[in-house]
Amino acid sequence: MQENSPLDRAIAMVADLRERCSWDRVQTRRTLRPYLIEEAHELAAALGGDDPAAIREEVADLMLHLAWQLVLGREAGDFTPDDVADDLVAKMRRRHPHLFDLGQREQWEELKARERKVGHGVLDGLPDTLPELLMAYRLQERAAGVGFDWPDTNGPVSKVHEELAEVEGELLGGASRQDALEAEIGDLFFAVVNLARKAGVQPGAALGRANGKFARRFRAIEASAAERGLDLKQATLEELDEIWDEVKRSETRDERR
Repeated sequence: MQENSPLDRAIAMVADLRERCSWDRVQTRRTLRPYLIEEAHELAAALGGDDPAAIREEVADLMLHLAWQLVLGREAGDFTPDDVADDLVAKMRRRHPHLFDLGQREQWEELKARERKVGHGVLDGLPDTLPELLMAYRLQERAAGVGFDWPDTNGPVSKVHEELAEVEGELLGGASRQDALEAEIGDLFFAVVNLARKAGVQPGAALGRANGKFARRFRAIEASAAERGLDLKQATLEELDEIWDEVKRSETRDERR
């Protein structure tokens, strides 16, 4: 196998395995799609953990799947690795005209809008497989790119209060209004994502941080309860709240040291 760039070596490896491995030989774009999605999530998790060794391993796994798609594209006669690289270079030059003496610097969404096919709307092109939280963020980002946006965070804050009040109103209706309650809670989520975006916070990262904090504190509750001989399933809410508050106070003391 010829050794050139790292990606060239990965492509050569996949092409070689396609010839010599019975499993690799029968793989298609369809069969590899779930693995590609899984590897992207695993890389995202490694990035969140800021672990260089894990990041290196997951980047390698993702590179393998990029190599797979390049090999399959070449086999089908759809495109070559050089075609893909040329497309990438052309796109980056087009999106950074001020860096390549191609024109003045432009707003990102204006550049993206020109790349979309004629007749396509501002929201077109977003894959429906995006996680719901990211989809909300990207929809709002697209709309903001053409001026449909509040000037500051005051508007989104008011909208969150408005949507929360509507959720509270639906809760008074009981289970018979479950569909309406789901719609209002969805609106509340959407409003909170918009507030995060306007405040310059990635909502997915913020929620991930909150998830991690809750998991850490709940595990501390479990450990503390075990030390006291307390069965969580038999404990009262007041007992658990007391331990929760102790855990929070302990974390605050540790952060101040």
